[in-house]
Amino acid sequence: MRDLTVGPGTRVTLHFSLALPDGQLVDSNFESSPATFTVGDGKLLKGFEQALFGLREGAREELTVKPEAGFGAHNPNNIQTIPRSDFEPELELSQGLMLSFADAQNTELPGVVVDFNDEEVTVDFNHPLAGRDITFKVAILQIEPAQVH
Repeated sequence: MRDLTVGPGTRVTLHFSLALPDGQLVDSNFESSPATFTVGDGKLLKGFEQALFGLREGAREELTVKPEAGFGAHNPNNIQTIPRSDFEPELELSQGLMLSFADAQNTELPGVVVDFNDEEVTVDFNHPLAGRDITFKVAILQIEPAQVH
């Protein structure tokens, strides 16, 4: 075992799970191959990454990541009302339906239908986990110096 801790300049291999406070599992790799990331490479949200700082190989932790450090606060400005005529007439709408939209830069943007009628459709563009605490369980398997290219 090396005497490294998770922080800038390290490459980390770990098992993790993300769950809602009620225990509902969102994602986990405990039953499959571990994930590897280099601190700062963008593979892990910054708040989740920073929650790991200071942990050593072999550490097993359960951490709570607040919305501001995770998927962001729920922003009411991200709920948009769009004319029904902007959607294909044959599209069968339902509450909770996830659709893909393109923003002004033509970047794909997911949105969830929260309400609709014959005139308009209300779509929530917040991340589905925005505004929620996330229970982040980790098992740090390996920490090594990051390779500088």
